[in-house]
Amino acid sequence: MTVRILDTTLRDGEQTPGVSLSVEQKLMIAEALDKMGVDIIEAGTAIASEGEFQAIRVISEAGLKAEICSFGRIKFEDIDAAADAGADSIFMVAPSSDIHISSKFPGKTRDEIVEMSVKAIEYAKERGLIVEFGGEDASRADFEFLIKLYDSAVEANADRLTFTDTVGVFTPEKAFETMQRLRERYSIPVAFHGHDDFGLATANTVFAVKGGADEIHVAVNGLGERAGNAALEEVVMALEFLYGVKTKINKQMIYPASQLIEKLSRVKVPPNKPIVGDNAFTHESGIHTSALLKNSQTYEPISPEIIGRKRLIVLGKHAGRASVEMIMKELGYKATPEQMKEILSRIKEVGDRGKRVTDADIRTIIETVLQIRKERKVELLDLSIVSGVNLMPTASIKLKINGKEVIEAGVGTGPVDAAINAIKKAIKDFADIELVGYHVDAITGGTDALVDVIVQLKKEDKVVTARGARTDIVMASIEAFIEGLNMLID
Repeated sequence: MTVRILDTTLRDGEQTPGVSLSVEQKLMIAEALDKMGVDIIEAGTAIASEGEFQAIRVISEAGLKAEICSFGRIKFEDIDAAADAGADSIFMVAPSSDIHISSKFPGKTRDEIVEMSVKAIEYAKERGLIVEFGGEDASRADFEFLIKLYDSAVEANADRLTFTDTVGVFTPEKAFETMQRLRERYSIPVAFHGHDDFGLATANTVFAVKGGADEIHVAVNGLGERAGNAALEEVVMALEFLYGVKTKINKQMIYPASQLIEKLSRVKVPPNKPIVGDNAFTHESGIHTSALLKNSQTYEPISPEIIGRKRLIVLGKHAGRASVEMIMKELGYKATPEQMKEILSRIKEVGDRGKRVTDADIRTIIETVLQIRKERKVELLDLSIVSGVNLMPTASIKLKINGKEVIEAGVGTGPVDAAINAIKKAIKDFADIELVGYHVDAITGGTDALVDVIVQLKKEDKVVTARGARTDIVMASIEAFIEGLNMLID
């Protein structure tokens, strides 16, 4: 069995509070979804705005393999907008619960909703659209009325039916039973659209497939209104690896797509999120790590490479000898048993103080205990920053890189951004370094608070973390950045 995937990241996902994507950004995401193997891309709501209309038009004309879909109501203007934008299909919904009927179409009866739906479906077919018809808020609707609505939609030549758990109140058992009943009744494909208000979207979607759903609606990173939609990455991996249900998804593209959407949506993926969260394949515990290095299956249900990721071993208060030995091997160092004991003790001490142990911390501890003095490749010689109410923040920096003095200037949205941009310009001839993470914590209170800045830098496929701690956030940021550079620049 192969289940079809309708991705709604660009429609329901963009309805996440605070998310607004440009036409160019939507096209980038659509291309990533298509490369990942999504069957249907719900690209937006054509009637919503001129920008939405243009985005659907651009995506429809991009030559993607996926079917391009527009969301719409049972209104002729929505259908016209979808067709005029060049969409292949329309996901059209009619209110099916009494609360939705009375709120969205005051004064309308159930029979009138059925009649409006039939006319809308027939018109959409006339406009040449594939019609996927859904009963909105179906999980709170009277089931007999829902069947009447779906029967009428099938008679009007709808191509697919969708059961929508609009406010996430379904349970896996109900999802299974309901999809079984719908699958037995209808010969056309039946889909399930789930929300995560009670944290059951993934389970409900999986059980809907077990019940016979031909198609499922998902969003990358679980984006969507309120608590979000069923997460593509969770549903696909659960179906394929736990239930043996196939999809057309190229799993190695899951993580790259997740990162792109996190960046463009500006919605941070929680570190403990399954599959795509930072911690999903990150290990610290010494007992776990020791076993993991012998056999990765001991503490990983799947290999990170399957979804385009890499395993990460971090050190902290739970660090063990095996983890430290692996990192020392990467650095080309060896230690006596006594030295190893001291290195572990110092690493655990940093963790016991409640601090994250960065790669730079580990390297400093190892080199200090082994009494290795390495020449710093990058040194800060001078820094000047100008900022004001009506001035674009500008930074001028002098660095010594591999013995050569380099002076550069940069501008930014703030003093920190300007300083980091100046550093990036200064090192561009020495290495291609990308800032992929930046985190600030105030360690003490007051206007003279000590701030702890942790940066994550990337060079090719190597990622390192480094720390800077000062009362001046600009200097703390630069200190952290330069510490990271010293680990990456040859």
